[in-house]
Amino acid sequence: MVKLEDRPIEQVREEVIDKLIYHYSHGVISVEAFERRLDEAMASNDHHEIVALAADLTLQVDGDYSREKEHKFSVNYATGEVPERDTIVNIMGGSDRGGRWTVPREIRVIDFMGGTTLDFTDAEFRAQHVTVKVLCVMGGTDIKVPENVNVVTKTFCIMGGVDNKTASIADRQAPTITVEGFVLMGGVDIDIKRTMKEKFVAFANQMKSMFSTTSQPDNRKRGY
Repeated sequence: MVKLEDRPIEQVREEVIDKLIYHYSHGVISVEAFERRLDEAMASNDHHEIVALAADLTLQVDGDYSREKEHKFSVNYATGEVPERDTIVNIMGGSDRGGRWTVPREIRVIDFMGGTTLDFTDAEFRAQHVTVKVLCVMGGTDIKVPENVNVVTKTFCIMGGVDNKTASIADRQAPTITVEGFVLMGGVDIDIKRTMKEKFVAFANQMKSMFSTTSQPDNRKRGY
C-alpha cells in the first residue's frame, strides 16, 4: 500500500471533500461543521491534517453521488458541428453573452466606449481551442470562465490593460481560451465567476435537497 504522504495531495483532498459533502448532504454533520472542515481541507497542504478532517465520518460515497458530481463539475463538452465565428459589437452600449450557449472557434469582440460580458460558466464547448479577439477602445470587456478551463492572454495595450485572475491549473485536455487583440484606454478583465469553494457549497446544498426529497416518507400512503 502506498504511504499516505506519497499520494498526490490533490487526490487526497478531493476524497476528503467528497466525504464532507456526502455526510453533510445526509444530515450527519451540520452546515457549520461542513464549511469549517471544507475551509481547512482546502487550505491545508498536509496529508495527515486533511485526512483527519474526515476520520470520524463512516459513510462511503456511492455511485449516484459520483455521477452527479461528474456531471456538475465537468466542462460542458459536446459533439457536433463547431460554429466558426461570432462577432459582438458594442459602441457606447453593452451586451452580455451567458447561460447555455455553444462556443465557436473564434469570437470577435469590439468595444468602443462600451462593454461586453462573455460568460463561459455554463457554455457548451465543442472545440478544445477557442480564440477571443478583442478590440477595446475606451471600453471594457469582462470574461468569466469556469476553473477547469485554461486561459492564455496575448494582447497589446496602450494606456489600458488586461487583468487575468484565473490562475487556471486545468489539465491539457481541458478547453483553452486564448485572448488576443488590442486595448486602448480600456480594460479586459478575466475572472472565475464562482470560486471552487462556492461550487462545493452549492453542490453540497443541491445534494442535501436531493437526498432530503428522496428520503422523505410519503404520508399520503400512510393515511396522514
